[in-house]
Amino acid sequence: MISHHTNTEQGHWVLAKMGKRVLRPGGRELTAKLIDALDIKRSDDVVEFAPGMGFTAALTLKRQPKTYTGIELDETAAANLKTTISGDDRKIINTSASETTLDGNSVDKVYGEAMLTMQADHRKSEIIGEAFRILKKGGLYGIHELGLAPDNISAETKADIQRELAQTIKVNARPLTEKEWSDLLEKEGFSIVKIEKNPMSLLEPSRVINDEGFFRALGIVFNIATHPKERRRIMTMRRTFRKFSKNLNAVAIIAKKN
Repeated sequence: MISHHTNTEQGHWVLAKMGKRVLRPGGRELTAKLIDALDIKRSDDVVEFAPGMGFTAALTLKRQPKTYTGIELDETAAANLKTTISGDDRKIINTSASETTLDGNSVDKVYGEAMLTMQADHRKSEIIGEAFRILKKGGLYGIHELGLAPDNISAETKADIQRELAQTIKVNARPLTEKEWSDLLEKEGFSIVKIEKNPMSLLEPSRVINDEGFFRALGIVFNIATHPKERRRIMTMRRTFRKFSKNLNAVAIIAKKN
């Protein structure tokens, strides 16, 4: 069912209702690099922050980790995930990533995508600190977030981007530069292991086809064409992404708990 509140709904849910499954800023390619770099093994206890529609969870579960726990704050998303992710040692907890209820030093790998960007800086630190708390020594934490470039981007340009993103995607998005993301992780006790980047071309035709496949992409185009309110929202989002294309990217970072 298509929402009647499209003008106030968060952009990623508008896209999801049009059939888009891959909603991460760096696309399927950067998500795959993140999961590869985490090197998830059958002996690993894995936690995902904000699994959303479960696209990355499916990639993780293909690797058959010892346990998988999804921490999802959105009640509807959590309920949907519980219908698709079930079985022994697979669970979804409807709670905040900053208060997972999990034991300290209890898991091997933690990751989250496109969720820290949506938080104020102090909330980012709380979530990163929770990842550090629940990880075992030597455990890995992976993030895939919206980035800003270059590292010396002006405060004025950053403010312009944040303001226009808030207006178009209806989320108070606060992306950071590669250095700022790294500094935030290191401040909470992590050391940086690896950094990967991709263009932020979430709504460009070539990225949509690559992420979704040709026939699903056609279906998304049809849905957008036949829903005028959603089409206007999505076209506005794409114009904003294009306007700031030189300053927006996607960053994936693997960090280690020492």
